[in-house]
Amino acid sequence: MGVNSNRVEHFDCHETTIKIQAEIQMPPLEIHRVRLPPERTTLQKLRHRLSEIFFPDDPLHRFKNQTWFMKLLLGLQYLFPIFQWGPNYNLSLLRSDAIAGLTIASLAIPQGISYAKLANLPPIVGLYSSFVPPLIYSLLGSSRHLGVGPVSIASLVMGSMLSETVSYTQDPILYLKLAFTATFFAGVFQSSLGILRLGFVIDFLSKPTLVGFMAGAAIIVSLQQLKGLLGIVHFTSKMQIIPVLFSVFKHRAEWSLPTILLGFGFLAFLLATRQINQKKPKLFWVSAAAPLTSVILSTIIVFLLRNKTQGIATIGYLPKGLNPPSPNMLYFNGPYLALAIKTGIVTGILSLTEGIAVGRTFAALKNYQVDGNKEMMAIGLMNIAGSCSSCYVTTGSFSRSAVNYNAGAQTAVSNIIMASAVLVTLLFLMPLFYYTPNVVLAAIIITAVVGLIDYQAAYKLWKVDKLDFLACLCSFFGVLFISVPLGLGIAVAISVFKILLHVSRPNTVILGNIPGTQIFHNLNQYGEALRVPSFLILGVESPIFFANSNYLQERILRWIREEEDGIKANNETALRCIILDMTAVTAIDTSGIDTLCELKKTLEQRSLQLVLANPVGNVMEKLHHSKILDSFGLKGIYLTVGEAVADISLPWKAQP
Repeated sequence: MGVNSNRVEHFDCHETTIKIQAEIQMPPLEIHRVRLPPERTTLQKLRHRLSEIFFPDDPLHRFKNQTWFMKLLLGLQYLFPIFQWGPNYNLSLLRSDAIAGLTIASLAIPQGISYAKLANLPPIVGLYSSFVPPLIYSLLGSSRHLGVGPVSIASLVMGSMLSETVSYTQDPILYLKLAFTATFFAGVFQSSLGILRLGFVIDFLSKPTLVGFMAGAAIIVSLQQLKGLLGIVHFTSKMQIIPVLFSVFKHRAEWSLPTILLGFGFLAFLLATRQINQKKPKLFWVSAAAPLTSVILSTIIVFLLRNKTQGIATIGYLPKGLNPPSPNMLYFNGPYLALAIKTGIVTGILSLTEGIAVGRTFAALKNYQVDGNKEMMAIGLMNIAGSCSSCYVTTGSFSRSAVNYNAGAQTAVSNIIMASAVLVTLLFLMPLFYYTPNVVLAAIIITAVVGLIDYQAAYKLWKVDKLDFLACLCSFFGVLFISVPLGLGIAVAISVFKILLHVSRPNTVILGNIPGTQIFHNLNQYGEALRVPSFLILGVESPIFFANSNYLQERILRWIREEEDGIKANNETALRCIILDMTAVTAIDTSGIDTLCELKKTLEQRSLQLVLANPVGNVMEKLHHSKILDSFGLKGIYLTVGEAVADISLPWKAQP
């Protein structure tokens, strides 16, 4: 129906032109032969294909034409980027990195404690996780600005997945073991992706689904923090919006007025500093220092009023000292091993996605490259090391990295400075956190996750691609009403479904000639393009293989039927030839070849000629090996659509 209406409009607008131009006059063209690509052995083809899949960046190019000593040095620089920038390091760079490191330490310390509680882990584990992993990353990572430590999304997912099966209050030792084991498997999974160069796996988490997932997770996290903000003691462990809200109002009797006043006061302060940072980026230090300032001030207030604020829950005792070794805490045998592996893979994917995205974002601002596979290995190895030193899943944090960048960090030394500040805290300052109220940690978490709700990105999705927006909504509501892990599963499923939809239902368009040229384009896109009498020129905009070959055959036959109906309705020249523009057909398999054969036979029975235009090298090669080219003959395959039209229509013009 759309095609016929388009035809009527087109002929109404160009009626005079078509009367004068019964046939489009093509200038004389030299007809070029479509050539086969150079002959290659099966081994050469396999080698080339594997190289394109796993080594698109050609990581070994730097080793070409180098001496053995230089190859050894370049190998060390590749594995340990610190050898690349270390020899040129100076006091000026150290001064910048020291300022940045101390600045992000002021953010990392309260965030570490807060995010550990979000994962239902002891607060000290959050500080441990801000000490060892940044040191490992500074040796192995390729980003100069990535601030490493615990992040909200990975903490939330770990906490929700583990607490569904194991209670962190009734069996804290088992819960801690599973957290360290999940971290170990997250590291193994991440480093394996890097070593095997399988980073494309994380691309299945598309940006639209991540936008919805993070927004839903941010709302769930914020609602969970109402337990701390309101001073509720008995609270649901479920992560869906309805049970959480039900629990909030069910336990109204437990609401504590001093806790509410203190919590919402510091929440307003933190949100205000965040707004200052957004409106005036040069004042980034205000927002960066706000969490530590809140911790210090709230601790002083609770300490001074400790006899009058007994209803305000505090962190309590935190042990001093370095990270204790934890290889003996890894859980490799028992009924919960599958849970630890599943949690590790899910949190590993999420943290890897965030870490690489953040690293590339700030690398683009400073015009340098971040190697995705090296980042996977670095993040994976630091999580493996972390699991053996009482740490849980860590990655590059956007908030920490933004502060690091704005504070003037020049190299990964800023992470070493931050880790040193955390070390001093672990050794000497832990008793100072005894009176730190839990409510201020809840306020810090809410302030951090509010930034994950990107409504502008969602609006852009709506304007640009409705299917992407639908994927975003499904992911968002899946997290809110079902669960965080299932919400993530829905996000992945929607991403895969979208890929399958595009692959199995590819786009086909009718092409027309732009007058005065040999250019053929989509009639709907270019209003001035004209149909060529007796020809139907179709563009196929995808590979042709088993998943879409039947659909394409049906769709092409429908185009032909609609074209013939339009010709009859407008009393035009009869259809004689169908040209398939194969420019965008990047690949074809045996099912696709069989479809072309069947289509050709079907059209021949209707006295219609099928012609292929501009098949690419590997498609041409497969057509040649399948012997289908013999059935097409010299008048069946052309280099361009223009040459096909000119050569095929030439004998027609000679006919009376």
